[in-house]
Amino acid sequence: MLKICSLLVLMLAGAAQADIRGVARVIDGDTLEVAGVHIRLFGIDAPEMDQPCGDWACGRWARDELARLIGGRRVTCSEGAPDRYGRVLARCDAGRGDLGQAMVQGGAAFAYRRYALDYVGAERVARAEERGLWRDGGRGVTLPEDFRAAHRSSVTEEPQQAPRGACAIKGNISDSGRVYHLPGQRDYDRTRIDTGRGERWFCTEAEARAAGWRRARR
Repeated sequence: MLKICSLLVLMLAGAAQADIRGVARVIDGDTLEVAGVHIRLFGIDAPEMDQPCGDWACGRWARDELARLIGGRRVTCSEGAPDRYGRVLARCDAGRGDLGQAMVQGGAAFAYRRYALDYVGAERVARAEERGLWRDGGRGVTLPEDFRAAHRSSVTEEPQQAPRGACAIKGNISDSGRVYHLPGQRDYDRTRIDTGRGERWFCTEAEARAAGWRRARR
């Protein structure tokens, strides 16, 4: 029995550390969906999708840079622990090296010093050569975490945005992961949508499920 239990532990440990492979859907400059798994690139922080840097939309540019680096190739991610939003923290490779390293070295993301120092050297190179976000010495650029904090401070008890027509399904992110609430469900009215955290409205349940959300139990 002891041998069987030990074997099961080893099998489960191997499964937990298994790589995630597949075609990637780029969500933003540091987030992917691979094989149905939402992945946050380890050690980097890219501008939010709606974040401007002076007179240019650097958030969308960072997303496009990540898509360019992947180039439609299959991605392999070494699975790590989940973050507080239910995304898997991982290093990913599209056949040409660490995507996080490439994003920071190209000036499309910052080294996320709060959680790791792995890419600080790459950031120094990008900054010295004024690549991407560091062009013009980084003028007009706000750290993504500061942008998020400023956005959260402006959020009131009411939703930041109204539903789009009939798109009244609330996609909420919490400690339970990504959950959507339908009108009439018990927690619907008290659920607030903060788009700065990646929360959003959906038109149909199929759209919500395809984006990686699951239906709330109540």
